[in-house]
Amino acid sequence: QPSSPLVAILPLFYNNFKWSPDGEKSWSKTYPSCGGLLQSPIDLHDDILRYNASLRPLAFQGYNQSASPQFVLTNNGHSVKVKLPKDMQLRGLGARYNASQLHLHWGDKDDPHGSEHTVSGKHFAAELHIVYYNSDRYPNDSVAKDKPEGLAVIAVLIEVGSSNPAYDKIFDHLTAVKYKDQEVFIPGFSIEELLPERPEEYYRYRGSLTTPPCYPTVLWTVFRNPVQISQEQLMKLETDLYCTYMDDPSPREMVNNFRRVQKFDERLVYVSFQQANIPSMLTCSKWILTTAHPDFPLQGQCIESLTALGQGFLVLVCQYWLWRSEQSGIIIKCAKKWSPSHT
Repeated sequence: QPSSPLVAILPLFYNNFKWSPDGEKSWSKTYPSCGGLLQSPIDLHDDILRYNASLRPLAFQGYNQSASPQFVLTNNGHSVKVKLPKDMQLRGLGARYNASQLHLHWGDKDDPHGSEHTVSGKHFAAELHIVYYNSDRYPNDSVAKDKPEGLAVIAVLIEVGSSNPAYDKIFDHLTAVKYKDQEVFIPGFSIEELLPERPEEYYRYRGSLTTPPCYPTVLWTVFRNPVQISQEQLMKLETDLYCTYMDDPSPREMVNNFRRVQKFDERLVYVSFQQANIPSMLTCSKWILTTAHPDFPLQGQCIESLTALGQGFLVLVCQYWLWRSEQSGIIIKCAKKWSPSHT
């Protein structure tokens, strides 16, 4: 059996809370961050997206694990989790992030739309999260979880389609962890096989853990392209697991273990891919430079105070404002193009 220290790690991301709608609404009473700023998940829709040419492909180091050493698969009562080796690292975020664990979120067989993030209001069948901690600044995930820039999570959206052998390396062992706190060794495998095609295309924003204590310390990367699993594979998630202990007289299926999308006021999501209806940060600055109007205070302030210094300098200043707002997670939204209808 796996050693007991693993069990002690479980409360890091999952605590004793309920997945029912009333339970989610009451999280903030016990965990104040759940009702605070920068909460996740969110809906990824065009109005909040901005193309950022500085976003580079992520580098996945140590992902191609062999069958030995083995991973530990755990039912923690809220999801099924795989503990990952620390030599798995995520590069390309400005700091080094070591792997902690991966887990999944899903719906149920009657409503198989269990992704946490949505795209233009669309739910996917399920969602995979791989969790990392900032090992340049913190010694472990327990210390990092509530600290600035402490965590990074990459999210894989999952849709129903063709069978995916990589996911069977998890799903084939679900019956061995059917009940809460059960765990089992499984052969190691390449985590990179779980990722979608074209992983260089992604959404990036600052947010939170999606379960209590909901600390707003997560740098999120949500891949644009989903992976596919078969209906039969999804059914294993929806029917094989229970939230309750093996001897519980009232067993509860582990279903609908996703958080609803959260408000996303005054923030932007940066994307690494270009699309016709997604403006770039530079385009936004050009709007500020060329359309000063009293209806748009940001434009007026920028133009009136800095015009004498030249338009080239203006671009740099406005881009700096956008960068500063990105770092804080709060955005000064780009002004809309002015037209006579605004007068």
